[in-house]
Order: sequence, then structure tokens, then C-alpha cells
Amino acid sequence: MPLFRVVGPGRAGRSLAAALSMVGWESAGLLGRDDDPVAAASGVDLLVLATPDAVIGEVAARVRPLPTTVVAHLSGATGLEVLDPHVLRASLHPLVSLPDAEVGARRLVGAWFAVAAEPAAMGLVQRLVDDLGGRSFPVADVDRATYHAAAVVASNHLVALMGQVARLADAVGVPLEAYLDLAAGSLDNVRGVGPSAALTGPAARGDEETVAAHLAALPADERATYRALATEARRLAGRPEPGAGT
Repeated sequence: MPLFRVVGPGRAGRSLAAALSMVGWESAGLLGRDDDPVAAASGVDLLVLATPDAVIGEVAARVRPLPTTVVAHLSGATGLEVLDPHVLRASLHPLVSLPDAEVGARRLVGAWFAVAAEPAAMGLVQRLVDDLGGRSFPVADVDRATYHAAAVVASNHLVALMGQVARLADAVGVPLEAYLDLAAGSLDNVRGVGPSAALTGPAARGDEETVAAHLAALPADERATYRALATEARRLAGRPEPGAGT
């Protein structure tokens, strides 16, 4: 089985190391910020740089390049050029939330991965995805920022939106769990029929009186998010903004 080493023992690094060990890959250990990474690529098939995006290039430059070791990062928004001067460069971004190493390792099994790699490195990258029972799709460097923005909307912004739901639910004494079931059903509908067909609600059907009543009832600091999302609902439904064209 392939031998790997991880630089960066944070949530992503420890999750991936645990997941790969679960499926039989051999670990050469994890290196932290106090460890010298100069020889990190020695003796392994894959070196994973699981560091914050801002220091990937700095860490990669400190690692002595070897022509037979694939060097990969886990960033969703960063291209391959940050891994210069390594020859077998790769990017492997798991499209999954990793709250801690134990949960993260389980979620990586069967996950989606955005991948990019030099042709000679792609075989090992694809084997990693396959061994984890995952699915992969390519993302070109020029598209990385847009791809990652969509991932942030789907995950981080969704959580922030549920934070607003939690505040409003608490204000009227409704259990958050009731809204979580509603949200889960909506996501199931999107999976089944797509966003346009799954969309319901007052903005989508042109009921602007209800939209106005909602805005009047909401605290002032909650209205901007509602307005922005009502605009997106009209856009998805193909409806004009109120007053447009008049």
C-alpha cells in the first residue's frame, strides 16, 4: 500500500491521515509547525500539505523536492503553482465539512473530491479517492476561486443562514429542530428535482404582500439577509423585482 506523510496536524490533516489509515494506507507520521519539513518528501509516495492556505507555498518551498514523491495540498481555492518547485504536484480538496479528526475520517470515506494534478501524479491521486470509496471531479486552476466560492455558499453560508433561523425561532419559542427538518426536506427536494422545481415560498410565487409583512415583522438587523435571499428566490423563479420596469 502507498506510504504517506502529512504536514499540518489540524482537523483536515488528522482527518485525512486517519481515513487513509482506515483503508490500509501506511502513515509515515504527521509533522507540526515545530518540525523541520525539509526531508518530509523522503521515503514516501505522497506528501500532503494540510496547512492554512496562506503558508502552503512557504512550506512547499522548504521541502526538498524529489522526482518520485507526489506533493499535494488540500486547499479548495489554491492552484498547483503554489507547490513549485515540486515536479509531481497535486491538489486534493475534500468537499466535506471536517469538524474533528474522528468525524472527519468517517466523512472522508465516500466523499466528493475536487482534484487537479500533473499527469504523472494523477494515478496516485485517483487511487486515494478510489480507496476511500470517494468520487472525484477535475477543477482547473483558473476555476478554483469560483468552485470554492460555491462550496462556501453550500456549507459555511448555509450554517450562517441556519444561525439566523435559530435566532428567529428562539424569539417566538419554536424548536430549532422543527426548522432543521424543514431544511432537510428542502435539500432532499433539490437533490430530487433540482433547485428551480424545488423552490416554493412567497417570493417565488409573487406574493409580495407576504414578503413585506415578513420584513415588517423582522428585527432591523435581520432584514438585509431576508431581502437578499428573496431577490435570489425571484431570480430562480424567473420573476422580476418589485417595481422593476415601472
